[in-house]
Order: sequence, then C-alpha cells, then structure tokens
Amino acid sequence: MFENLSERLTGTLKAITGQAKLTEDNIKGTLREVRMALLEADVALPVVKDFIDSVKERAVGQKISSSLKPGQVFVKIVNEELVRIMGEENSSLNLAAAPPAVVLMAGLQGAGKTTTVAKLSKLLKEREKKKVLVVSADVYRPAAIKQLQMLAEEVGVGFFASDDQQQPIDIVNRALEHAKLQHYDVLIVDTAGRLAVDSEMMAEIKALHAAINPVETLFVVDAMTGQDAANTAKAFGEILPLTGVILTKADGDARGGAALSVRQITGKPIKFIGMGEKVDALEPFYPERLASRILGMGDVLSLIEEAERKIDKQKAEKFAKKMTKGKRFTLEDFREQIQQMDNMGGMMSMMDKLPGMGQMVQAAQAAQAEKGMGKLVVIINSMTVKERKNPDIISGSRKKRIAMGSGTQIQDVNRLLKQHKQMAKMMKKVSGKGGMAKMMRGMKGMMPPGMGGGFPGMR
Repeated sequence: MFENLSERLTGTLKAITGQAKLTEDNIKGTLREVRMALLEADVALPVVKDFIDSVKERAVGQKISSSLKPGQVFVKIVNEELVRIMGEENSSLNLAAAPPAVVLMAGLQGAGKTTTVAKLSKLLKEREKKKVLVVSADVYRPAAIKQLQMLAEEVGVGFFASDDQQQPIDIVNRALEHAKLQHYDVLIVDTAGRLAVDSEMMAEIKALHAAINPVETLFVVDAMTGQDAANTAKAFGEILPLTGVILTKADGDARGGAALSVRQITGKPIKFIGMGEKVDALEPFYPERLASRILGMGDVLSLIEEAERKIDKQKAEKFAKKMTKGKRFTLEDFREQIQQMDNMGGMMSMMDKLPGMGQMVQAAQAAQAEKGMGKLVVIINSMTVKERKNPDIISGSRKKRIAMGSGTQIQDVNRLLKQHKQMAKMMKKVSGKGGMAKMMRGMKGMMPPGMGGGFPGMR
C-alpha cells in the first residue's frame, strides 16, 4: 500500500540526515522533493501546501536534542504532520444510542459499498460483540439485494429481506421495526450507488436519512480515485450530514492521495480502510500507524493486533512448546505456519507492516511469492503422512509421484525440501540460547534474490 509515495519520501528524507542543523537553505531541496512526491501521489494541492508550510515552519531553526540527529528530527516532524492532516487519531463509530443504532451507508456506484456493509457487520459482530442486522434499500439493482443476502450469510449476521418493488423508506422502516422486535444492537442500511449530479437520487437518500435519523452516516469511497475521492466526499457532505468516510480498495492504491486528502478537504474523519476483497479485510483507520508505514517505519501494532485475532493460539502454543523441547520441525509444521500466515492476509500483508520492508515487498511481489506459498501447501498435501513427518525418506521416485500428484515439477519439490531444511535449521537455532538473533541471521539465506539478503530496518 502507498509504495510509490513511501519510496519517494524515504529516499528524499535520507538526503537531510547528515546535516548538523536544520536551516531554510538545507531543507529547501528536501521540501521541494517532498512536495513533488505528494503531488505525484495525487494529494490535493491545498493539502500539500498546508503540509509543506507547516513542516517548514516547525523545522527551520529547530533545536536538536543531544539524543537526536537533525535528519531524525525532520523525519519526526514530517511524521507528525502526516498524522495531523489525516486526523490525529482513530475515530470510532458512535453506537451509544438506544438499540438498534442505525448506520447508513452512502457512496458512488462501484465503490464497493455492499461488500463494505458485510465487512463492517462482521467487524462489529466479532470485535464489538454486537448483534447486527443488514438491509438493502437498493431497489434499482436487484442483484445488490441478493449479493447482500449471500454476504450476510457468509459472515453470520441477520439479513432483512427486501425487493425492488418497494420504496426505500418503507424497506428501512420495516427493517427498523424488525430490529427492535428481535433485539438487534445495530442496523446497517445499504443504499443505491449514485452520482452526486443525480439530483433525484440525492433527494431520495436525503429523505431516507431524515426518516430514519441514523447515528452514523458513512460515505464509502474508492481510494484509487485519489483526490477525486476527497472531492466526491465533500460533495456528498454538502447534502448529507456525514459522520465519517470508509476508504475501500486501499490495497490497490500505490499513491495514497485519498488517505492524505479526505480529512482536510471534507472535515470528516476516515473511520475505516478496506485492504482487500476478503470479508475480514476492513480495519479501523489509525493515522499515526499509516504515517509510520508511509515513512517506511512499519506498523507493528496492527501486526500484533492481527496476530492476536487471527492466529490459532492453541496451535501456536503447542508449536512453541514443541520447538522449545528441541523436537523435529516437520513438513506438517511447515504447512501449518504457511496457513497461519495466510490467515493474517498472507506474506504481502505482513511484510507491508514490518519496518523498512518497502523495497522488499516490491521484490517479493515481482517474484510472485504469495503464489509460491500456495504451491508449497499443494506439494505438501500430495505427500503421505510418513513423508511429511520424515522428509529424509523422500527419494527420487517419491519426488516424481509427489510432483505428479500436485501438478508441479520435480524441481518444485526439491525447492520445497530445501526451504524446509533451512527453516528447520532456523527453528533449531530459535529453540536454543540467543535464538532470535540467530534466527534473524539465518533469514538471510531464505530471502529470494533481490531482497538484500535480510530484513532491512530490523537489525
């Protein structure tokens, strides 16, 4: 996410690290580069101007403490200003209302609104322990009603049936009555995708809002539209009393213009950010964490929180005990670790959150590392239980059978066995004294070509 902006900014900020003092002259070039990086990232011009002015004002003549170098101080200022323009802190949903708390979702056609309704309902159900009901008031696209029903079943939340012969206000009023009778905590209303210039449909959603008086009115917008996302949100905000914005498809946004522009242009906080197509790919928006990732410092807090939610703790504890006792690291263990990684969004998602991994993520993408992980699991599944527990018995004839059974080549099987052997050595080091330091050194040999032979920023 935001690879282009991150690469430009981190490269630009390196130029100032050797300065003994921050002056207007020696930061001029750096600020010019930062300005260009932000404009290329499709950040709105007024936001760029405000950002540059604030950084310059704070940086010039800055007194440097003995513990920090001037370059570090400058990066700290840039980081704090990025946080400021994105909204300082996470703004959570205000559900402190007599149940059911009504959440109205608005947005343009194709922004991913219906999918986001399902993602949000899953998040509220699992993390907030809310009983959630969803309803579609999109009478212009019958497929949207069916889509929401299927998604509601997938995430395990209530679905209130509607059809395209009804009026949106009647649908939502009936859903509201049902939610009260069945003691739902939250009712999420999906509305028809519309255009800001469509006065008839804008009048309809305005009337719908007035009829149900939601506690939250969220505007769902595609992050890949850059600063247009902020401008569209502003246009909707002039018609509806929006309480926040949800950015979708942020995983495909290498620029970052929307995330950096929305808050300042609309005055509305970004509350959630969509990071993929899966129904669990919606995260609360934390400006300080995103700023850290943009500057190549990683987002370890989000990684830890994700691990807490998605890793099978019993399996993890069992594996840790096994390694501590010095037991053998089998191919079954290897497969389990790959599957645990996949539960957390895969290698790309995890690496994106680790400090200093920007260039490494790009190299891994080029090598299609994610696809390679899936192939490893298929190969392991083609083995017998005996082979998975004792890879040393895998002879040439067995390799041929495994390759045929998994639809791969013998070279792929050999590569897997080599990777497993390296991993087993690493696990052995971890189980001993000073294990983590040894493991990090061992990781060098595991990295694909072009990744620098290790984890940058983690030394």
